[in-house]
Amino acid sequence: MDRMWSPWRSAYVSEAKERALADDVSLFTQLLNEETDEENLILWRGKHVFVIMNRHPYNNGHLLIVPYQEVKQYDALTTTEQQAIAATIDRCMGWIREALSPDGFNIGMNLGRAAGAGIPEHLHVHIVPRWEGDTNFMPTTANTKVLPEDLQTTYGKLRAAMDASSRDSTENTGSEAA
Repeated sequence: MDRMWSPWRSAYVSEAKERALADDVSLFTQLLNEETDEENLILWRGKHVFVIMNRHPYNNGHLLIVPYQEVKQYDALTTTEQQAIAATIDRCMGWIREALSPDGFNIGMNLGRAAGAGIPEHLHVHIVPRWEGDTNFMPTTANTKVLPEDLQTTYGKLRAAMDASSRDSTENTGSEAA
Protein backbone atom coordinates (compact mmCIF):
# COMPACT_ATOMS: atom_id res chain seq x y z
CA MET A 1 0.00 0.00 0.00
CA ASP A 2 1.36 3.40 -0.95
CA ARG A 3 1.26 6.06 1.73
CA MET A 4 0.25 9.67 1.48
CA TRP A 5 2.01 11.48 4.29
CA SER A 6 0.37 14.23 6.29
CA PRO A 7 3.14 15.55 8.56
CA TRP A 8 0.87 18.28 9.94
CA ARG A 9 -1.23 15.57 11.62
CA SER A 10 1.76 14.09 13.40
CA ALA A 11 2.91 17.53 14.48
CA TYR A 12 -0.60 18.40 15.69
CA VAL A 13 -1.01 15.19 17.70
CA SER A 14 2.51 15.35 19.17
CA GLU A 15 2.18 19.01 20.09
CA ALA A 16 -1.25 18.53 21.63
CA LYS A 17 -0.13 15.47 23.59
CA GLU A 18 2.90 17.37 24.92
CA ARG A 19 0.67 20.26 26.05
CA ALA A 20 -1.81 17.82 27.59
CA LEU A 21 0.94 15.91 29.41
CA ALA A 22 2.37 19.16 30.74
CA ASP A 23 -1.08 19.98 32.14
CA ASP A 24 -1.68 16.35 33.21
CA VAL A 25 -4.92 16.23 31.21
CA SER A 26 -5.96 14.56 27.97
CA LEU A 27 -5.92 16.32 24.61
CA PHE A 28 -9.72 16.67 24.79
CA THR A 29 -9.67 18.27 28.23
CA GLN A 30 -6.86 20.57 27.14
CA LEU A 31 -8.87 21.76 24.12
CA LEU A 32 -11.99 22.13 26.25
CA ASN A 33 -10.13 24.27 28.80
CA GLU A 34 -8.88 26.67 26.12
CA GLU A 35 -12.45 27.96 25.66
CA THR A 36 -11.84 28.74 21.98
CA ASP A 37 -14.63 26.51 20.75
CA GLU A 38 -14.76 27.47 17.08
CA GLU A 39 -10.98 27.27 16.69
CA ASN A 40 -10.93 23.90 18.46
CA LEU A 41 -14.04 22.71 16.56
CA ILE A 42 -16.07 22.23 19.74
CA LEU A 43 -19.71 22.35 18.66
CA TRP A 44 -21.62 21.85 21.89
CA ARG A 45 -21.13 21.65 25.65
CA GLY A 46 -23.63 19.73 27.74
CA LYS A 47 -23.71 19.01 31.46
CA HIS A 48 -21.79 15.68 31.25
CA VAL A 49 -20.40 15.51 27.70
CA PHE A 50 -19.32 17.77 24.87
CA VAL A 51 -19.21 17.40 21.09
CA ILE A 52 -16.14 18.16 19.00
CA MET A 53 -15.43 17.67 15.31
CA ASN A 54 -12.67 15.23 14.48
CA ARG A 55 -9.76 17.28 13.12
CA HIS A 56 -8.74 14.30 10.95
CA PRO A 57 -12.16 12.94 9.91
CA TYR A 58 -13.03 9.75 8.09
CA ASN A 59 -15.82 11.75 6.39
CA ASN A 60 -17.18 15.29 6.56
CA GLY A 61 -19.20 15.75 9.73
CA HIS A 62 -17.22 13.16 11.74
CA LEU A 63 -18.06 14.08 15.35
CA LEU A 64 -16.74 12.91 18.69
CA ILE A 65 -18.80 12.81 21.88
CA VAL A 66 -16.49 13.15 24.86
CA PRO A 67 -17.42 12.90 28.55
CA TYR A 68 -15.86 15.57 30.76
CA GLN A 69 -14.61 12.80 33.05
CA GLU A 70 -11.39 11.31 31.69
CA VAL A 71 -11.82 7.54 31.68
CA LYS A 72 -10.40 4.76 29.52
CA GLN A 73 -13.32 2.32 29.73
CA TYR A 74 -17.05 2.72 29.20
CA ASP A 75 -17.93 0.93 32.43
CA ALA A 76 -15.94 3.54 34.39
CA LEU A 77 -18.59 6.14 33.49
CA THR A 78 -21.56 6.76 35.74
CA THR A 79 -24.99 5.71 34.54
CA THR A 80 -25.83 9.39 34.11
CA GLU A 81 -22.79 9.91 31.87
CA GLN A 82 -23.67 6.82 29.81
CA GLN A 83 -27.21 8.14 29.37
CA ALA A 84 -25.83 11.56 28.38
CA ILE A 85 -23.74 9.90 25.68
CA ALA A 86 -26.80 8.04 24.34
CA ALA A 87 -28.89 11.23 24.28
CA THR A 88 -26.07 13.12 22.58
CA ILE A 89 -25.69 10.45 19.88
CA ASP A 90 -29.33 11.09 19.00
CA ARG A 91 -28.80 14.86 19.06
CA CYS A 92 -25.70 14.65 16.84
CA MET A 93 -27.42 12.42 14.30
CA GLY A 94 -30.21 15.00 14.02
CA TRP A 95 -27.76 17.86 13.49
CA ILE A 96 -25.80 15.90 10.89
CA ARG A 97 -28.98 14.86 9.06
CA GLU A 98 -30.11 18.49 8.92
CA ALA A 99 -26.74 19.88 7.83
CA LEU A 100 -25.32 17.16 5.58
CA SER A 101 -28.11 14.71 4.60
CA PRO A 102 -26.14 11.46 5.01
CA ASP A 103 -27.49 8.09 3.93
CA GLY A 104 -26.34 6.35 7.13
CA PHE A 105 -23.96 6.44 10.10
CA ASN A 106 -21.14 4.50 11.72
CA ILE A 107 -21.18 4.97 15.50
CA GLY A 108 -18.71 3.43 17.89
CA MET A 109 -15.86 3.51 20.37
CA ASN A 110 -12.30 2.25 20.14
CA LEU A 111 -11.44 1.27 23.71
CA GLY A 112 -7.70 0.88 24.16
CA ARG A 113 -4.77 1.29 21.79
CA ALA A 114 -5.14 -2.33 20.58
CA ALA A 115 -8.69 -1.47 19.46
CA GLY A 116 -7.47 1.52 17.47
CA ALA A 117 -7.91 4.32 20.00
CA GLY A 118 -5.75 7.31 19.07
CA ILE A 119 -6.37 8.92 22.47
CA PRO A 120 -6.90 5.87 24.68
CA GLU A 121 -6.74 7.79 27.96
CA HIS A 122 -10.03 9.62 27.30
CA LEU A 123 -12.96 7.56 26.01
CA HIS A 124 -14.94 9.11 23.17
CA VAL A 125 -17.67 8.06 20.77
CA HIS A 126 -17.25 8.47 17.00
CA ILE A 127 -20.22 9.47 14.86
CA VAL A 128 -19.33 9.16 11.20
CA PRO A 129 -21.89 10.14 8.56
CA ARG A 130 -21.90 7.91 5.48
CA TRP A 131 -23.19 8.35 1.94
CA GLU A 132 -23.94 5.78 -0.72
CA GLY A 133 -20.78 5.53 -2.80
CA ASP A 134 -18.63 7.58 -0.37
CA THR A 135 -15.85 5.10 -1.02
CA ASN A 136 -14.71 6.04 -4.50
CA PHE A 137 -11.73 5.20 -6.67
CA MET A 138 -9.25 7.26 -4.60
CA PRO A 139 -9.05 4.85 -1.63
CA THR A 140 -9.13 1.89 -4.02
CA THR A 141 -6.51 3.03 -6.51
CA ALA A 142 -4.50 5.61 -4.60
CA ASN A 143 -5.21 4.67 -0.95
CA THR A 144 -6.18 8.31 -0.43
CA LYS A 145 -9.31 9.74 1.19
CA VAL A 146 -10.74 12.91 -0.36
CA LEU A 147 -13.04 15.13 1.69
CA PRO A 148 -15.34 17.44 -0.28
CA GLU A 149 -15.15 20.49 2.02
CA ASP A 150 -12.94 22.04 4.68
CA LEU A 151 -13.60 21.63 8.40
CA GLN A 152 -14.64 25.26 9.01
CA THR A 153 -17.33 25.04 6.30
CA THR A 154 -18.69 21.84 7.84
CA TYR A 155 -18.51 23.45 11.30
CA GLY A 156 -20.63 26.35 10.01
CA LYS A 157 -23.21 24.00 8.50
CA LEU A 158 -23.48 22.01 11.72
CA ARG A 159 -23.77 25.17 13.85
CA ALA A 160 -26.58 26.42 11.57
CA ALA A 161 -28.39 23.08 11.94
CA MET A 162 -27.93 23.22 15.70
CA ASP A 163 -29.31 26.76 15.84
CA ALA A 164 -32.28 25.80 13.65
CA SER A 165 -32.93 22.76 15.83
CA SER A 166 -33.03 24.86 19.00
CA ARG A 167 -35.36 27.42 17.35
CA ASP A 168 -37.68 24.67 16.13
CA SER A 169 -38.05 23.16 19.60
CA THR A 170 -41.27 24.32 21.20
CA GLU A 171 -40.26 23.01 24.59
CA ASN A 172 -37.02 22.33 26.47
CA THR A 173 -35.82 18.93 25.22
CA GLY A 174 -33.32 18.50 28.03
CA SER A 175 -30.34 19.91 26.13
CA GLU A 176 -28.64 20.58 29.44
CA ALA A 177 -29.25 17.02 30.61
CA ALA A 178 -26.43 15.64 28.54
